[in-house]
Amino acid sequence: MKKKILILGSEGQIGNHLKEYLIKKKYKVFEFDLVRSKKEDLRLNKNKNLISRIKKSDFIFFLAFDVGGSRYLKKYQNTYEFISNNIRILENTFEIIKKYKKPFLFASSQMSNMSYSPYGLLKNIGEKYSDILGGLVVKFWNVYGVEKDLQKSHVITDFVLMGLKNKRIKMLTNGIEKRDFLYAEDCCIGLEKIFLNFEKIKKTKKSIDLTTGKYTSIISIAKIIQKLLKKREIKVKIQPSKNKDVVQLDKRNKPDMFFKKYWRPKFSLKDGIEEIISYYQN
Repeated sequence: MKKKILILGSEGQIGNHLKEYLIKKKYKVFEFDLVRSKKEDLRLNKNKNLISRIKKSDFIFFLAFDVGGSRYLKKYQNTYEFISNNIRILENTFEIIKKYKKPFLFASSQMSNMSYSPYGLLKNIGEKYSDILGGLVVKFWNVYGVEKDLQKSHVITDFVLMGLKNKRIKMLTNGIEKRDFLYAEDCCIGLEKIFLNFEKIKKTKKSIDLTTGKYTSIISIAKIIQKLLKKREIKVKIQPSKNKDVVQLDKRNKPDMFFKKYWRPKFSLKDGIEEIISYYQN
């Protein structure tokens, strides 16, 4: 019998893809996201709907967070609302998980050791909660795929839409910063592998890095999209050298590739971007 899985943040960048993936695999999936209903707001203290879902679930994917791409973080992560939203999400959700002792995975970020970033600091706090409660931390680098909420969209989606709509990709920076990108479908396959091997992994690891281990510069991403849209004569506008990455400060963590004994990504960066271009063109 398939397990009952609760996805907190089921409408988010990762959660939405994971929801569709697990439903196709015939799991019983419980969705939970503020986008769906105000009753599914994790900021609400002792949320009765959340309590009900957690009690019925066999496993929890804690993916919910107030977050977006670099554009969103640059604008909001140093605001009171951003910090307050995420503190309440962490406190309320972990309190209920603690009470019902459900196995769970907490979605963190490779930025969790970047204490100069409020987002990174908040993810680090989430990791501490997870460690204390016996959960498993999964650190993501930059998961990309088709996005619904374009207010919070990430760099690849932004560049693809600029190319399709404006025939011009205007970068926020000089493009020399590098990121490690993972396609959403590969991410979902990896998350299922972690779920299926949860107890085994937990015996040796408290934290998993789910990533490719390959860094690509932002200017290279723009050029890949430019090449794939060659019939449109896309122009790439690079910002002056002084316009540097102010979100991560171009810090690059080296991932622990332990999880590659269980999983390896199937999609190349070019293949993943082609899938996104195809979706938005259609």
